[in-house]
Order: sequence, then structure tokens, then C-alpha cells
Amino acid sequence: MPVTYADIAAAHERIKPHAVRTPVLSSAAIDAATGASVLFKCENLQNMGAFKFRGAYNALSQLSKEEKSRGVIAFSSGNHAQAVALAGRMLGIKTLIVMPADAPKVKLEGTRSYGAEIVLYGKDESREAVAEKLRKERNLVLIPPFNHPHIIAGQGTAAKELLEETGPLDLLLVPCGGAGLLSGCAIAWAWLPEEKATTPRWACSGFN
Repeated sequence: MPVTYADIAAAHERIKPHAVRTPVLSSAAIDAATGASVLFKCENLQNMGAFKFRGAYNALSQLSKEEKSRGVIAFSSGNHAQAVALAGRMLGIKTLIVMPADAPKVKLEGTRSYGAEIVLYGKDESREAVAEKLRKERNLVLIPPFNHPHIIAGQGTAAKELLEETGPLDLLLVPCGGAGLLSGCAIAWAWLPEEKATTPRWACSGFN
């Protein structure tokens, strides 16, 4: 199912009461070094410390009543794990997270602190296979970390907020892991008119 700007706008309204509208900050030192006006969308100040909360809350909040009663499963080494766990706690949905046995302790503790059950897997195991086995056994709903339309739309709300504050930019820099954030931000960016700002402005992410 293709994701549109309308999906991002709807996601923004859906998560707005629960997500932090993170600040857009600048740095005189970086501006001097680059010869441009560089703006940072500080998603490290988002709930649980990362943009992942946006997609997780958007996805979980759209589950049917029957799906919510079954609970969800996700696989992640840290940020998606915590995001799903926190969104699940806020929405009253049981969460099971498949995480690597060598995941950072702070990520494991953070995920548990939000009420999730954690199942660990070893280096010789596939996280997708472990999650799929558990999903079938427990009849859970899978919430993948990036390749899901509701996740992408939720992550795109970060760029929507940024562009609402800055107006058109000459360049938008977005980190790419699984590309859920990049996909959502690209859709939000493409929707804007093509006018350029009068002075060079770059947007970098504090997206974690």
C-alpha cells in the first residue's frame, strides 16, 4: 500500500497528543564551518529518545480492537523495541519484543521498563524467524521496524513538523538504516512547493 502525504498528515493528528513536538535548533559553529544555515530536528528529545516512537504509536493506535486484544510482537536491537513497548503501555496493548542477546543493557532495561516481555536470540539465529515462530504460537500482530506503511507515515511526521517551522529547504539530510524514516521524510519533502529559500539552509537530523 503506497504511503501519501495525506497518510503522514493523518498520522500527525493521531500522534500529536502523545508525541513530543521536538525543537529545531541551530549551531553557530556548524553554520560557520559549512557556510550555510544548518537546522537540526532534535528527535533525541522525543519520547524514549528517538523518532521511532512516532511510527510505533501510529501503527499500534490503528490496530483493530481484536488485534489490540491479541497483543503485538516486534524485533529490534533497541529503539524500535522501546518505542513499541512504550506505545503498547500507553495504549494498553501487550507487547513481546525479540532482541539480540548482546543488545545494550540500557536498551534491554528501557524496553522492560515500559512493560514489554523480551525474548532473546543468539548470533546464529534469525530475528525474523524467531519472531515469526512466536507470532504464530501466540497469535500476535507483527509490528516491523521500518517496512510498514503506518510506520513510514509516522516517521514522516518528523519532517512534516520540521518543514512547517522552516519552510522550503535547499537540502534535507536524513540518516538511513532500514529506510522507514528516510521514506517518510522523502514523502513529506516531495509534497512541498519547489520554491527555494532565499539563503542556503540545510536540515540535518537529530533523529536517533
